[in-house]
Amino acid sequence: MHTFNINHLTVGNDLPFILIAGPCQIESQSHAEDTCSRILEITKSLNIPIIYKSSFDKANRSSISTKRGVGIAEGLQILNSIKHQFGVPVLTDIHESWQAQECADAGIDVLQIPAFLCRQTDLLLEAGATGCAINVKKGQFLAPHDMKNVAEKIASTGNQRIMLCERGYTHGYNNLVVDMRSLPIMARTGYPVVFDATHSVQQPGGMGERSGGDRTMVPYLARAAVATGVLAAVFMETHEDPDSAPSDGPNMINLDNLKTILEELVAIDEIVKRSKRQSN
Repeated sequence: MHTFNINHLTVGNDLPFILIAGPCQIESQSHAEDTCSRILEITKSLNIPIIYKSSFDKANRSSISTKRGVGIAEGLQILNSIKHQFGVPVLTDIHESWQAQECADAGIDVLQIPAFLCRQTDLLLEAGATGCAINVKKGQFLAPHDMKNVAEKIASTGNQRIMLCERGYTHGYNNLVVDMRSLPIMARTGYPVVFDATHSVQQPGGMGERSGGDRTMVPYLARAAVATGVLAAVFMETHEDPDSAPSDGPNMINLDNLKTILEELVAIDEIVKRSKRQSN
């Protein structure tokens, strides 16, 4: 089983889970600072290590009229500032091969490959070549056992700092479902497994020019995923006012509700992983 460090954090399926959290898009320097500060206040009280997540560009939006983000130059500057001000690793999506090294040079710790791009060979190879940790979201069209081939593309660069992320499977139009079997199946690769609890309740394109979602379902899916006992990390987008967020508002968790959800996840994680250790 692969374990590896992301700065001071150790990632592994048999370790207490890491939280990957933040707003979908980078909105401004002050918003990033306020959000990271609130997340840290909550996670420190629960002894949960975090990676701060926010994206400089959301290139796969439903409509040309919806906001994509602040752009790579400003976005990387903000994330680098958050990293050093708060002492946390930072994560952002990349969509183009050329963005990989630019993000690495700017101090990004984790490069995230969006689900729609998880089979883009050149993107995966460029990301792997940076030596950064890579979080690959499983495509909504892909079986969990097919993620072995995705991981092998990245590993061919000599970089095995790979995380495989579940975010639901397309079920009809504008709907995703999560097959919890995918988590232990992906864990068989030996790589750390992540569950994206918020995008899994997304309704892609469900509101015409933008995606819908049902954030009330996030706690249920997150509890079920953690109960598998194989999660290295929980991915959860959060915002102080999700309904006013520029993207993915319907499936983001309100910051005011984050602590209660995490308290439950920590309790479940401790029980199932303690049981696994005792049975081994």
